[in-house]
Amino acid sequence: MTSNHSTNPNPGSEVSQPGASASEAFREEAIWEQLRTIYDPEIPVNIADLGLIYSAQAVAGEGGARIEVRMSLTAPGCGMSEFIKAEVERKLAALPGVSTVRVDVVFDPPWNPGMMSEAAKLQLGFDADFSTPPPGPSTFNIVR
Repeated sequence: MTSNHSTNPNPGSEVSQPGASASEAFREEAIWEQLRTIYDPEIPVNIADLGLIYSAQAVAGEGGARIEVRMSLTAPGCGMSEFIKAEVERKLAALPGVSTVRVDVVFDPPWNPGMMSEAAKLQLGFDADFSTPPPGPSTFNIVR
């Protein structure tokens, strides 16, 4: 996603673990693949394309990769907050080579629809350039 604050790693990014061969190295792209399988139950778009993931990275550790996620929700009072956070933790913890997962839910900067990917905007029926104000009044007159 290029239109939001995500720090989406390059598909080939790997985190080498002590004593691990190249084939056993943890691929950071696996994080993003998993995040794209998690949906806000109230919106039919995955949380990565919604722009809710501000950053996600793996840090090599002795027992395996530690995944750190900084994410937001569509609104501070979102009733699905705990469900979504738990789903992120569960799915990322299931990745091979992961020892721990830390998910921080933040509201600074606040999420807005302009953070969605172009695909998400199209899927939800938003203008592709949602972040710009609509054009001024029309220059033509309607005659009855």
